[in-house]
Amino acid sequence: MAEDKRDREAASLTGRMRRYARVGSAVGGLAARLAGERYLGVPLDRERHAAELRRALGGLKGPLMKVAQILSTIPEALPREYGQELAQLQANAPPMGWAFVRRRMAAELGPDWERKFRSFEHTAAAAASLGQVHRAVAHDGRALACKLQYPNMASAVAADLGQLKLIFALYQRYDRSIDTSDIHAEIAERLREELDYERERRHLDLYGAMLKHEPNVHVAESLPALSTKRLLTMTGLEGRPLLQFKEDPAASRNALATNLFRAWYLPFYRYGVIHADPHLGNYSGREDCSINLLDFGCIRIFGAKFVQGVIDLYHALQRNDRALAVHAYETWGFTGLSREVLDTLSLWAEFVYAPLLEDRARRIQEFGKGRPYGVEVAEKVHRRLRELGGVRPPREFVFMDRAAIGLGGVFLHLKAEINWHRLFLELIADFAAAKLQRRQSRLLTRVGLPEP
Repeated sequence: MAEDKRDREAASLTGRMRRYARVGSAVGGLAARLAGERYLGVPLDRERHAAELRRALGGLKGPLMKVAQILSTIPEALPREYGQELAQLQANAPPMGWAFVRRRMAAELGPDWERKFRSFEHTAAAAASLGQVHRAVAHDGRALACKLQYPNMASAVAADLGQLKLIFALYQRYDRSIDTSDIHAEIAERLREELDYERERRHLDLYGAMLKHEPNVHVAESLPALSTKRLLTMTGLEGRPLLQFKEDPAASRNALATNLFRAWYLPFYRYGVIHADPHLGNYSGREDCSINLLDFGCIRIFGAKFVQGVIDLYHALQRNDRALAVHAYETWGFTGLSREVLDTLSLWAEFVYAPLLEDRARRIQEFGKGRPYGVEVAEKVHRRLRELGGVRPPREFVFMDRAAIGLGGVFLHLKAEINWHRLFLELIADFAAAKLQRRQSRLLTRVGLPEP
């Protein structure tokens, strides 16, 4: 038994070393080519190099794949060519075999773990970047989903975040228009949180409480007795991928988009909470056009002051009130805003808020067809900021922007035409920062999560 354990540990160490060598080689190649382009005048075929980087990372199971997906949805975190290629990385990875799963489940729930379920499927239903999901049935007959974390993820996260820091440092030397230091810090904090399935269980309970009066949004129930820091057991939710609804009648697609909008933004404007991972695999649709929210590892909780700033900027754009816009940006932590930088930031703000400002049914984006949502505006803003000497976005913007861009892309896929303006006004109708703070504090205390 001891020899078998040593063999497994040695194999694990060998695997990690092989993995880090692959990652290091890919990142090192990126470093050398970017440096050659900048300092030596060596022409770089960015599209080809970005494709090579995607292929190098695509076979890896673990956090770097998750990080790559995150980067692909954060405007200007990386050069456009790299963002487009990394967006193609899929979270699915080869699952662990049954013998390995059995050992991992015994480590989490004890040697008699199988007796705690009526049945437990040997084959994983899904395998993603940090863990895999098995279907099971509880003794009371309820369908369950058991999310089991891969081994050694903490060390893999630490190593991959180190590689990410190197990528950011290289890009910073290449292009100083966006200061990436806070972007790295924010991604690192959220990714470390995703390793803690006990925290995710609390997130699940938090969303169940926030959305309990939303009949068209479904959240699973957690089973604390069958959950640990590396195992999350919850009730199962049946649905089909959202993109399978693309050819449904317009009324169905619009209903799905409306429910998704409320699922994401009602928690934000009522409780200061946002689901920061709008990946297509994290929700599914039902035949009645209601939706299932899935995977609660990446959740961002904001103070009431930040949410107030979001609403203030909306009113600033609505009234063309520059002083209120400056106040909103300063509330978020922007400092030393020149008139030129403010005008440039407003380009991005006007794009994000545009659907909310017009009292009519419309697509989420009405220009730039054929390109990813937000790319054209992001490139324009990026160029201007580079000319003006750069800017350091507050940490909170990383996942706020990611949610807006990710959801916008889904709404485009669904070809939804909705009066976003009225949906938004309904959500902020009774907003008061003090009320949000009291509501948030009570709920976070109830589910055992720290206040921001």
